[in-house]
Formats: sequence, C-alpha cells, structure tokens
Amino acid sequence: MLTRDPLTQADPDVAAAIADERRRQLHGIELIASENYTSAAVLEAVGSVLTNKYAEGLPGKRYYGGCEYVDVVERIAIDRGKELFGADHVNVQPHSGANANLAAYFSVMNPGDKILGLSLTEGGHLTHGKDVNFSGRFFEAHFYGVDHETGLIDYDNVLKIAKEVRPKGIISGASAYSRTIDFKRFREIADEVGAYLFADIAHIAGLVATGLHPTSIGQAHITMTTTHKTLRGPRGGMIMCAEEFGAGIDKTVFPGMQGGPLMHVIAGKAVALGEAQQPDFKTYGEHVIANAQAMAAALAERGFPIVSGGTDNHLFLVDVGAIGISGRKAERVLDKIGISANRNTIPGDTRPPTQASGLRIGTPAITTRGFGETECIAVADMIARVLHAPEDEATLKRVSRDVLDLTAGFPVPGIDESF
Repeated sequence: MLTRDPLTQADPDVAAAIADERRRQLHGIELIASENYTSAAVLEAVGSVLTNKYAEGLPGKRYYGGCEYVDVVERIAIDRGKELFGADHVNVQPHSGANANLAAYFSVMNPGDKILGLSLTEGGHLTHGKDVNFSGRFFEAHFYGVDHETGLIDYDNVLKIAKEVRPKGIISGASAYSRTIDFKRFREIADEVGAYLFADIAHIAGLVATGLHPTSIGQAHITMTTTHKTLRGPRGGMIMCAEEFGAGIDKTVFPGMQGGPLMHVIAGKAVALGEAQQPDFKTYGEHVIANAQAMAAALAERGFPIVSGGTDNHLFLVDVGAIGISGRKAERVLDKIGISANRNTIPGDTRPPTQASGLRIGTPAITTRGFGETECIAVADMIARVLHAPEDEATLKRVSRDVLDLTAGFPVPGIDESF
C-alpha cells in the first residue's frame, strides 16, 4: 500500500502543501461547479506506474515499443466511452477539455473560419471564441447570448445571428448555464446555415451519460467533454463523434495537437467511465440536480435572485450584486469561512469579469460527499448569513464553525483522513 512517507522524505515542502490541500478538501465545502471528488480507484489509477510510459499513437499503432498493456487500458476507456454515451467513435487522449475543443475545431475547420458560440460573459467558455484564447485568435469569433429577462438561450435569435454570420462552426454548450440545452434545435440551426455543430458537454457529461439531460450524440457532429465535473473522473478531456469524423479527430489530436498521451490519466478515465455505467451513478446525478434546486430555492428565499429563476442541472448563478456586493467579494469572504465557490458574470453584468456580479454554485462535489437536500439548505443558510454581513467577524467565526461541524459528518471519498 502506498504511503506518504516517500514523498515526505524526498520533498517535505511539496508533501506539506499536499497535506494542507487534503485538509482543505476534508474540512471545507466545495461548491465550484467544475470540481468533484474522484473515487479511491481513480486516484490509484492516476498515481500508477502508467505515468512512466510513453505511448505516442493509438492502440495497436504506437511509435514506441512496450505498449501492450497501456493499449489494453486505452481500449477499455474507448469502449466504455462508446457504450456509456452511445458514440460511434471516441478519442480519450486530450489532456484537457480545452485541448479536446482545440482538436475538434481544427479537425474540420481552418484558421480564419467563422465560429459562433455562447458569449463568455453570458455563460460560455474561453474556448468558445474569447479573444484571449486560441479560439478567438485562430478563428473569426461571433457570439450569441441569453435573454436578459429570462436568462434563457433565445434559439430564434441564435438562428438570426447564424444567418447573418454564416459560421463554419456553431458551438453549443456552456460553463455557466443552468437550464437544459436543446441540441436538436442547435442542429437544425446548424443545418440551415450549413455549419458544423460542436457540443461542449464538459459540465453536464455525467447527466447526459445517464439520460438526465438530453444527449448531444446524434445531434452534434462532434461532442467534446472533460472527464471530471459531473462525470467524476480525473482531470482530462474526451472527444466523441460519428465514424466519418473519427480519423480526422484522431490525426488532429496526434500528431496535430499533442505528443504522447497521459496513460495514467487515461487509466483513471477508464475507471471513471466504468463507474458511470453502474446503476447508482444515475441516482447520484438525480441527487446532484435535486441538491442544486434545493439550494437555489433556499438562497432565493433568503433574498438572492437566481439567474433564470432556478436550475435544471448541477449549477446555478446567484446575483450577489443585488445585495450590493461583487462576486469577487462574495467569493473571498466565503473562502475565509471554508466554502469554495467562484465569481461569475451574469447576463447584462455591469461589473468587469474580474469583479463580476454573480456567484456560480455547483453541487457535484458535495453530492459525492453525501450531502442531501437538508444539508444543501443548511449550506444556503450559511452563505446567506455571511454575505448579508460580510464584515461581521463574529458571524464569520460562527459560520466557520458550522462548516467544520457539517463536514465532520461527511468523509470525502478516496481521501485518507488519517494523513
């Protein structure tokens, strides 16, 4: 059994930082929507001897010898991805969601082509066309948004913009959108203007896999995802597509974008995809959604407007600007008392992204930990107490103790509390 002793002896500084992070995860409440806790089995796979192996190429077609066992691992991951999502072709090598998006775009588009994605300030992602990102630097990026009154995507307006822009690629999916995404409608829009449809399901992949959100498979030409977040695997990316796009995807990932795949991470992906095939994973997803809805409703009752009025998935946006503070201040004061969330712009935000008027809250990690609706309502109450009195040190101390009391009853899967 692995222990902490080798690292402690070889590098006590790094070991101490890791121990501090372990304690932070054990004793804090994790509400960042893009984070989750993996199982002990995933952690073991990612920390395995596979980290030593270089394996450029694909299973059975490597540029190095000694790949017979990593080939087995990668084939398992591919097969499980196909079965779980119902995809014809799967590539599990992207190092991240951003890498998966990059490879997907360049598999069918060229620099200078037009893309149409959801604006970052209204729920999109950096890789959907933001000017500081490769997607905005290599492509001519155009954007659609959400209705500022409802917080919902206006598909008729997306079609209107698509007809004006005539993009080669349309990107569906989001990083801060709490409602169901209509991939079928997006495909109709893409077909009408002759565009490829990309679906970035990084945030909702675990819900899509279990039928708790409509799938993009069969609608989008190419679907990209991370393998963490609601999928509860290691940090990494994955691409799914129809067979006709498979060869292009594979060649664009390697040698086009990456060198050797991270075989230890692919092993973790294989384990996580297997876990997601188990019946209890759908139950987990149902609890994720129920918890998000309960927390959003509780915060609304305590004076915090919720963008779009609620949520259909694992996250929601809170308008903290309505009580006179910025998202940045809300994030920092919550961090002080052991609750992690992140600031986020909201539709029509007048503050810059570095400040923002919103707070993004997600329930994947706390649900993995075993929190139910009762605990989520308690967390909402803690948030409300702190944000309504952010300068009151007595309140902060009381809520900080409440956080410790709550987390003490819910161990984090995969983390040895004795360390």
